[in-house]
Amino acid sequence: MAEFSREYLELLAEKYPNEPAVSSEIVKLSAVLSLPKGTEHFISDLHGEYAAVRHILNNCSGVILEKVRRLFEPALGEERCHALCSVIYYPREALNVLRERGELDAGRLRETLESLRTLAETLSGKYTRSYVRRQMPADWAFVLDELLHLQRDEDANQLRYHDAIVRAIIENGSAEDVITALAELIKRLAVDRLHVVGDIFDRGPEPARIIDLLMERDRLDIQWGNHDILWLGAAAGSPACIFTVLRITLEYGNENTLERRYGVSLRPLVDFAGAVYGGRDKATVVHALSVLGFKLEGQVIMRHPGYEMDDRLMLNRIDYGRGTVELDSGVYPLQRTDLPTVDPAAPYLLTGEEGALVEEYVSAFRESQPLRRHLDFIYRRGSTYLCCNGNLLYHGCIPMTPEGQFARVRHGGKWYSGRALMDYADIIVKSAWARGDESALDMMWYLWCGRNSPFSGREFHTFERAMVEDKSTWVEPRNPYFDLWEDVGAVKLILEEFGLDPETGHIINGHTPVKARKGESPIKAGGRLFIIDGGFCKAYQATTGIAGYTLIYSSHGIRLKSHRPFEGVAKVLSENADMESDSVEVESFPRRRYIEDTDEGGQLRRRIEALRALLELYRSGELQQT
Repeated sequence: MAEFSREYLELLAEKYPNEPAVSSEIVKLSAVLSLPKGTEHFISDLHGEYAAVRHILNNCSGVILEKVRRLFEPALGEERCHALCSVIYYPREALNVLRERGELDAGRLRETLESLRTLAETLSGKYTRSYVRRQMPADWAFVLDELLHLQRDEDANQLRYHDAIVRAIIENGSAEDVITALAELIKRLAVDRLHVVGDIFDRGPEPARIIDLLMERDRLDIQWGNHDILWLGAAAGSPACIFTVLRITLEYGNENTLERRYGVSLRPLVDFAGAVYGGRDKATVVHALSVLGFKLEGQVIMRHPGYEMDDRLMLNRIDYGRGTVELDSGVYPLQRTDLPTVDPAAPYLLTGEEGALVEEYVSAFRESQPLRRHLDFIYRRGSTYLCCNGNLLYHGCIPMTPEGQFARVRHGGKWYSGRALMDYADIIVKSAWARGDESALDMMWYLWCGRNSPFSGREFHTFERAMVEDKSTWVEPRNPYFDLWEDVGAVKLILEEFGLDPETGHIINGHTPVKARKGESPIKAGGRLFIIDGGFCKAYQATTGIAGYTLIYSSHGIRLKSHRPFEGVAKVLSENADMESDSVEVESFPRRRYIEDTDEGGQLRRRIEALRALLELYRSGELQQT
């Protein structure tokens, strides 16, 4: 009892005011420890690919099909199993298709209800009844609770009761609503916790719809990726981040995300390009954005010599008379020499028109309520890294030296490395979001692209890609981390730095597309590190050869699922087609893992200890019961 203060126990007594209340809670929590640990799914680099991400969340990375086959294939056959899965994934749409085919009679509705009830009952076995009830859609919680907890008795009273419920559902015309509610419950029970290891934004067309999906989930965490950091910085008001977002948005043709979802008009930008650069076409607008971006980034670099990025000040490397640029590797001709806003004597100074444009877009990003709502969600659910159940999750890298030690990075007159650097980055993000001061906003830009940023880990060659035709100059040097992740010793060093067991822990990493097509494995360092960027983004699928990974950590072990490209909801509904996935068992546990083996279990044991201390006070009479 000594380790819990009297004040803390008195506060605990407000919730558990007497001995029976305390004893009941101790019994409940002790029993919870014996349940199997919930299944965790890890995905990363969603990059706006809403349709594929939605399907992965609906089919629970293929786990639903596995469960349905195990339970029903002998009775239903393969085709009906797939049809049942289609109902689970997209209940309203799939039921409409069955109705149009004339297949949705009372018998089919009863069969579907009974199958879904059985599946939900099976999945609920890993949870307490109170938890399962909390996952039920509120409108149908009573009905679902009764259906799932059928008791078989001598006189079959419960069977008759169960049958009466199903019959009433069908006769009342509520079968489709209940089927939809059961489908939602099944998906919530199949995956206990979802980890999104960064990069929701950019490249794909619908990041906003992905965020809408994620906002519906309770047990969810996000480890910020560099693209998420970029958007957080933009929404907080960083001009350098804002104009990078604008450029990437136009380059990938995702104007609808900004204009329709977030209310940020691109008209002022197009008008500026037309008036100053003489063209309103996409290429000219992107060029105008790039030049303005080089100026804004240059101003950030010059404000912060500690970033050690002076070699990325490219506008003063240009020979404006010859139309060439001097890089470290030589002198190269520029692809475009129309730089009407650049004064060679002061190349980073904004013109009046540019300054007005910057002010307009800073206001537009800061004042967009839909954007603020989405980014605030990502901020609240997110972090630079997460230690969870023996696993270390982060998107980018831990900056390292070629010798396999943690790289020391100086910020604000102090040196940071390893975990301290990650913690510092976390503080900067929170400061930028809460206060929006210039120094923190500048640091958000650095975290997006700085060579020693843990979110990036490489030296961006944005200027070369935009202005130099020779693609050899486009190659972006990477931090040694991306070679060392094959080194067991280096990976164990990282795990130890974050307080995890180097023999049993794992690092779960996104950010770098795995070239599976060329035989690259996502499993590194003898199974201690996983790269789960498999190419949700369609732009990467030609390189990766697949369309995303899901790492599945269940009570039995760890599996890695690689997904084939998603062919669309229409094909699921018309042909009962699914996203095909290949599964590889990475680690099988010698004994099943239970909640007592998890971080949550440690928290529960701590709470039980406090409750026992409170119980001792009640029984000794030192604290009065009510």
